[in-house]
Amino acid sequence: MKSKIFKNLDEQIEIMRSKGLVINDEDEAKRILFRENYFFINGYRHMFTTTNKDKFIPGTTFEELYATFLFDRGIRNIIFKYILIIENNIKSIMSYQLSKKYGFKDKDYLNPDNFTQDPSRSRQVFDILGKMKRQIRVNGRQHSATLHYISNYGYIPMWILVKVLSFGIISELFCILKYEDQLDIANFYKLDVQSLSIYLALLANFRNLCAHEDILYDHRTNRVIPDCEYHRILEISKDENDEYIYGKNDLYAILIIMKKMLSEGEFRDIIFEIGYEIDILDSKVDTVSLNSILNKIGFPDNWRNIADL
Repeated sequence: MKSKIFKNLDEQIEIMRSKGLVINDEDEAKRILFRENYFFINGYRHMFTTTNKDKFIPGTTFEELYATFLFDRGIRNIIFKYILIIENNIKSIMSYQLSKKYGFKDKDYLNPDNFTQDPSRSRQVFDILGKMKRQIRVNGRQHSATLHYISNYGYIPMWILVKVLSFGIISELFCILKYEDQLDIANFYKLDVQSLSIYLALLANFRNLCAHEDILYDHRTNRVIPDCEYHRILEISKDENDEYIYGKNDLYAILIIMKKMLSEGEFRDIIFEIGYEIDILDSKVDTVSLNSILNKIGFPDNWRNIADL
């Protein structure tokens, strides 16, 4: 089995140069590689490689590669911030709806009778409820709010429990609710139940990616969001299978989800913030066109138009 061996900064610079990357300031490049990690910087090379994928497009500079790295970091932080807003909203809405209907003590709202009674999903129900109870046991005394309720009342109301539940668990929880409860929650967003279920799964996926500072630009999820009016109005291109090529399981799909789940003001803010990062990138990259970079992250050329729909 092949193994990767350690390469010092001089060797890392030489590898990049051997692939055609122009490095104008070697000392500055070394400083950046030492601080940011060669592996992460090099993860953006695909934006600038030729058809054989091993050579940089002639004229590509280290500064362009690093600018793309910083761009990805910038939009990752923006996306993360607004996913947290949606996460807080959905946790609040779900805890309110379920507490109102089933009670505010954990022994009441975690009763399996409150969830789907489909026999084929009983194992899923008990698995997710088990995860929630485990969070109470593990994290209940580690957070001031949950500790306060355990110490003073002997239980944790759901509107407090959701603070220690991951977005992934919240996404799974929605899937096991009774249909009428799913419908009440989906109606708040003017969505159908299936769409909201898929939206939550994609948001949870991208949230984890952002939280761990993984590369965002080329990330694609296995699940895809349903076609919607925004795909049609923006006239997003289709592939040979008549499927939209952008806005299905990529970063633009997350923007479409946010368009439907954030307030109008919040959504305009995120478009402005992402647009600012794109403008900075455009000023620093000349080797490849801005649209080719945007297309690789799933953005159509007219991506900003969604703000006015």
